[in-house]
Amino acid sequence: MKPQKRREWIAGLSDTDIASIPWFLVWGARDKQVPPEGDWSLWLSLAGRGFGKTNMIAEFANMKASTMPGSLGIVIAPTAADVRDVTIQGPSGIVNAGAIAERPTYNPSNRLITWPNGSKAYVRSADSPDRLRGPQCHWFVADELAVWRYGVEAWDMLMFGFRLGDIPQGAIATTPKNCKVLRDVLSTPGLVKTTGTTYENRRNLSTVFFDRIITKYEGTRLGRQELNAELIEDNEHALWKREWIDDTRILKTPELYRVGVAMDPAATSSANADDCGVIGGGVLDTDGYVLEDATVHGTPTEQAKAAITMYHKLQADVLIVEANNGGEWIPTVINQIDSSVHVKIVHASRGKQTRAEPVSALYEQRRIHHVGAFSALEDELCQWEPGQASPNRLDAVVWLFTELMLGNTTVPSSSTANVDVNQYKPVRRKRRRR
Repeated sequence: MKPQKRREWIAGLSDTDIASIPWFLVWGARDKQVPPEGDWSLWLSLAGRGFGKTNMIAEFANMKASTMPGSLGIVIAPTAADVRDVTIQGPSGIVNAGAIAERPTYNPSNRLITWPNGSKAYVRSADSPDRLRGPQCHWFVADELAVWRYGVEAWDMLMFGFRLGDIPQGAIATTPKNCKVLRDVLSTPGLVKTTGTTYENRRNLSTVFFDRIITKYEGTRLGRQELNAELIEDNEHALWKREWIDDTRILKTPELYRVGVAMDPAATSSANADDCGVIGGGVLDTDGYVLEDATVHGTPTEQAKAAITMYHKLQADVLIVEANNGGEWIPTVINQIDSSVHVKIVHASRGKQTRAEPVSALYEQRRIHHVGAFSALEDELCQWEPGQASPNRLDAVVWLFTELMLGNTTVPSSSTANVDVNQYKPVRRKRRRR
């Protein structure tokens, strides 16, 4: 049917008629976007960028709410902005999907979605796991599971409330990343999994977007992950291992006595230029902590502003800037924007592997903790191997903990097994108060 005719037809249907329609017929889903048959509990869609994952779970939410009058659901995404702007109010979101007559209303102040038949859904973000305590549901939809900052904790809280009805059902959509929460979900007994690629939705994607993305990423490890939806295993030759990060991950930041921000600037801001790595972290006794990732792609001013914003947000003591790759402009730009920032310029006098190995050793000794999950950073750490061009987040982390934990001591060039990181213990001092 043409859209107008379809809307008129749906508006004339009774509740009983609507409940009897296979919902995917209303919106023309592809086979892989249709909920599987049978009495399943969890449905995971691992799909590439642009596959139509958000539309899929939005239609699933509307289907469950409309065919189960008075039911309770949970809608969850990585952050409060994601769940509001993409999963709910986005062009493919819940309030813009499904039959016109059955579309819900969203009350952001109450974090609640309400359908005309009395069904409701609690709105939650995965960066606040404790907010999932209490709500229970017949169904849920979870967007971009693999980039939830507190993935394991948020998933566990979600599962405790997933208990209403004879067969509660949840739909999960994500681009795959090698993270613990996704590995845990994939090992869940009875899980139904479907996969899809960016190419499958080509007819609904901008030609310019599609050609640009394919040209840049096709055939790369990132392209295999983001376009083909392959779950990429860690590189066995990498200096970092996923287990080192998972073993020491924490949820809350301790009272740190030194905090810094490290910046690995990009030389240009063209479309094909590198990102500017911006990582914030701190130290307590002999341990380090990664606190924020504000990596940005932009002009010199935009790069500087990202670093300055994090510097003040974390009440940092120092902004460390790598100046080898055109970064000499950074102090000037930063001083023009905010002269109160304490900037320290560092220069790479040794190879990337030699600089990275001591920081990798700190991770191996479980002395660096990630406060939450930083999926893009962790992917870079666990996929880069010596000899390759190092990504910008990795470089920023290396500069950050070289300054905060290793100081200015000359770093040996031997393998990580022979690095005595205890010799780099920093002198303890209190954080500056502002």
